[in-house]
Amino acid sequence: MILFIGQVGSDFKDREAFQEVDYRQFFGPLAKWVEQIDRADRIPEYISRAFHIAQSGRPGPVVLALPEDMLTEQVAVPDLPSAQKVVTHASAAQVADIAQRIAAAKSPIIIAGGYGWDEAACAALAGYAERALVPIATAFRFQDLMDNAHPNYAGDVGIGINPALAARIKASDLIVALGPRLGEMTTSGYTLFDCPRPAQTLVHIHAGASELGRVYQADVLINATPGAFARTLAEAVVPPPPGGEGRGEGGGGAASSSSTVDRVAIRQAHVNAAHADYIAYSTPQRRTPDGITDLAEIVGRMSQLLPKNAIVTNGAGNYAAFLHRYYRYGGFRTQLAPTSGAMGYAVPAAVAAKLVDPTRTVVSWNGDGCFQMHGLELGTAMQYGANVIFVVVNNGTYGTIRMHQERDYPERISGTDIRNPNFAVFAQSFGANGVQTRSLAEFEAALSAALKADKASLIEVIVDAEYISPRATITQLRAASKA
Repeated sequence: MILFIGQVGSDFKDREAFQEVDYRQFFGPLAKWVEQIDRADRIPEYISRAFHIAQSGRPGPVVLALPEDMLTEQVAVPDLPSAQKVVTHASAAQVADIAQRIAAAKSPIIIAGGYGWDEAACAALAGYAERALVPIATAFRFQDLMDNAHPNYAGDVGIGINPALAARIKASDLIVALGPRLGEMTTSGYTLFDCPRPAQTLVHIHAGASELGRVYQADVLINATPGAFARTLAEAVVPPPPGGEGRGEGGGGAASSSSTVDRVAIRQAHVNAAHADYIAYSTPQRRTPDGITDLAEIVGRMSQLLPKNAIVTNGAGNYAAFLHRYYRYGGFRTQLAPTSGAMGYAVPAAVAAKLVDPTRTVVSWNGDGCFQMHGLELGTAMQYGANVIFVVVNNGTYGTIRMHQERDYPERISGTDIRNPNFAVFAQSFGANGVQTRSLAEFEAALSAALKADKASLIEVIVDAEYISPRATITQLRAASKA
């Protein structure tokens, strides 16, 4: 992202003029590069550099401040060509080494994530996984790098990780981290791997050289764009080698062939078990009594009804945990979610996505607290014809904070209750469709109608705050805290 910000004129600089901010200090810890353009004749230079920095290595935001007087200057300067994305590649020897390591491992797992992917790279990785008999897990907020229905998909490694997948990663003899940073979210608070030296053999591939070795001392470090590496790896498949007898000098061909078949069967069983664990974990199991909406069932039905290429956006909160666990993403660019855990993201992200690609179904998945932050952007959606389907989960509380309060300070609730409007009527006031639902059947009918509508729709889902997360109820949290 390139952020252009207006700045006071140069003649007012350093006087604490109205709206003057030292943007270098303000954004310095957050952005890849922050600068101010003081001369109009250097605008092309700064903008070119901004786009190169933003897209290179680990992509990130760049901030350029624009003094008011500089913007009114008249200069004659040539335009520069478009910035080029710098793609880093692994050597042929490195790719061959990783392919051989994967082939020789008993229980390898690839964790895909990070930036620098495209649809072709994702397809290449999926094809490689099938041929090499290796399960693919995805990092936090990268569940759409692989069709979740693919038989090699093992689930996501992030908040609320499947305990079976966590155990599988800890027991694995080879982890190939293809693209992710291996930060707090992707490592479950740095517990999946011993820090700084993991017990598992770890291969870390990342587009930014500064990320390699930053937290974990991996066995192999490769500075490469993950998508480019995936495409190259797909062309270097090494079949699983024979194990046990028949591998020594003069070993019999029949024994070697039998051993190879056994090893293939073992690896296929490893893949099948990982995917079966994912299917079991992502299949909703009703927890609520009759008459109370079960949010897991809502997400499961939404996953069934939406087109495979639908784009689903979400913000941050416990309501999103239901989406991450029970929604099965159809593939590349079907998930838009904040890696920073920012609330309020789902509404503007969905409007933008629908404007970028009006042909695709876009669903904005919101908690009530999240939606209140940017719900007025319904006006933007209606003004520009962005026919987004907004879902608002209304449980009357800031779920994540409430969960922490119930867990650590049971029954001492402070500042987490929310006074909500009737969100359905709120949507209608903008001219959008609005409906309130209190059951799975009502939600299914509302979603089916919204999919056929010619304008934006909002579906308010009334749920009980008691069922505050996919893993625990408020009653269970209180009991565990007292125990």
